[in-house]
This record gives sequence, C-alpha cells and structure tokens, in this order.
Amino acid sequence: MEKEAGPEAAGVRLDDPWDDVPVPEPSAADIYLEVHRSAAFREVRRRYRRFVAPAALAFLLWYLAYVVAATTAPELMARPVAGAVNVAMVAGLGQFLTTFLLTWAYARHARLRRDRAALDLRWDTQEMTRGLGPETTRGPGR
Repeated sequence: MEKEAGPEAAGVRLDDPWDDVPVPEPSAADIYLEVHRSAAFREVRRRYRRFVAPAALAFLLWYLAYVVAATTAPELMARPVAGAVNVAMVAGLGQFLTTFLLTWAYARHARLRRDRAALDLRWDTQEMTRGLGPETTRGPGR
C-alpha cells in the first residue's frame, strides 16, 4: 500500500491551535452596552422623548406665561372672575390642575407605549446576565 501524501503525512497539524483557548464570557457591562445599542432600547427612548419633550416645553411655557402675566399685568390678574376669585387665582389653580393632568397623561403614556417594551428589555437583560458570576454582575468596587 502506498502512503498518502498530504499535510498529515508530513507531520503538519490540521486542527486549529486556538480551539482549546477558552472564549471569555461577556461581562454584565458588555451585555448592558449591547442592550443600550439595540433597536428596542432606542425605540423605548424615542417614545419617551416624543412625549416628555413637548409636554415639558408646553408646561414650562404655561408656567412662564403665568409668572410674566403676574409681574407685567397685575391689573389683569386682579380682575375679579366670581366674587373674591380673580384671574390670578384661577390661573394658579389651573397650574395645579395642569400638573395633575400632565402626571396622569405621563403615567398613561408610559403604561400604553413604553412599559411593555421596557419590561421585555429588562427580562432579556436578566436572561443574558443570569449565568454570570457575582464578580461580573456587580462591577468594580461594588
């Protein structure tokens, strides 16, 4: 029988010498960075910003309008509306009402538009970090 002529016959290893090198597990920081870069996380943040930025701007403008009117037009603010109740009191109570309505709208928006997606991200992140030891999930100095 004839011997095969090939790399093994010449004593050359064909297997990858790096096969026995252990691949490091991703750390919690790597996992959280991956989640932070994900499309799902960006979508949750986009939904948050699309509600909060206009709502905060509208509320700030409404508050500044009240302050400016109180300082520049005291005769307007002192105008009676009903009995001893004047425009300033109605506008001040409107500030409180606006605060409660904005809080309700924020909670509703979060419940309907963001909470499910954020919870899904949380569960995915917990699943990815479940097998990590305590030294990798706590981070340095914790």
